[in-house]
Amino acid sequence: MHPVAPQLVLASSSPRRFDLLTEAGLCFVVVPAEVEEWHDEAVPVGELTRVNAALKAEWVAQRHPGSWVIGADTLVSIDGWVLGKPADLAEARGMLGRLAGRTHEVGTAVCLIHGETGRRREFVERTQVTFRALGDEEIERYLSLINPLDKAGSYAAQEHGEVIIEEVVGAYSNVVGLPMERLMEELRDLGAV
Repeated sequence: MHPVAPQLVLASSSPRRFDLLTEAGLCFVVVPAEVEEWHDEAVPVGELTRVNAALKAEWVAQRHPGSWVIGADTLVSIDGWVLGKPADLAEARGMLGRLAGRTHEVGTAVCLIHGETGRRREFVERTQVTFRALGDEEIERYLSLINPLDKAGSYAAQEHGEVIIEEVVGAYSNVVGLPMERLMEELRDLGAV
């Protein structure tokens, strides 16, 4: 008797994505993709996230062909600049300073692949986030509350986001790292859940 393939596989080790899928009541396994993400400042954010989400999903789908694989990539952008994960606290301070008092975009690309059947679905969700006006003290206070080094843009909406965020227009879950409303629609449409 062969083991049954899991219905859903998350191609990410992100605890935020894990929590979102768990809160939605989905049964899934986590298999982080071992791929080198693509970085190119000349490429539009939507395309960059789309390519990286597909790289992750394809890598895992090759290893779990009987499952639906969820690959995702989230980036923060402002003024044409992509703000990924900061290298250190100094870079995190700079990113938060750049975002302070302004509106930026959070874009998450999702790639769904079923390796065995070759079925595939991709989409990009965009959410506008406006930060409060933040001085150096507020930025230091926020950085004392979270670890910014594993977060695109140096912040997490779900971790003391009220300290820095004034308004979110669009899917809040997208800012956390996975646009759950759209994802659930797509998974139901594909018959994956």
